[in-house]
Amino acid sequence: MCDYSLEMYASRPARESEKYVTTRFPSGSIGLAAPGDCTTAVCVQYDTHLKLEGISSDLQTRLGIRDEEHVTFARLEHGAYRDGVKFGNGKEISLQLLGSGVGVTLVEVAKPEIVRERRVVLETID
Repeated sequence: MCDYSLEMYASRPARESEKYVTTRFPSGSIGLAAPGDCTTAVCVQYDTHLKLEGISSDLQTRLGIRDEEHVTFARLEHGAYRDGVKFGNGKEISLQLLGSGVGVTLVEVAKPEIVRERRVVLETID
């Protein structure tokens, strides 16, 4: 989704296989944007699989991760910002901690669960 802190900006949904970059918007919040269009926030569904590239060496050391990582977009339960990512090692961080300039590619868009409706058919007997 798009964090509430980005609601004042134009936004659009993310598309599978597109490339984005973490961007600091004028409000100071970090979100996703298409390269060359830092005025439109790109919104990602929770549970979408992403590939991150260009993670800072400091963050790599602190989290025990690599420069490139496959993550899941997550809704964080605590903190001022709720949009975050979950790494394969189980660690979760806010997009704010990724900083700006990290490359993001949608690997697989989350598919909504299909709820099968059970229909009851009533027959009339004459």
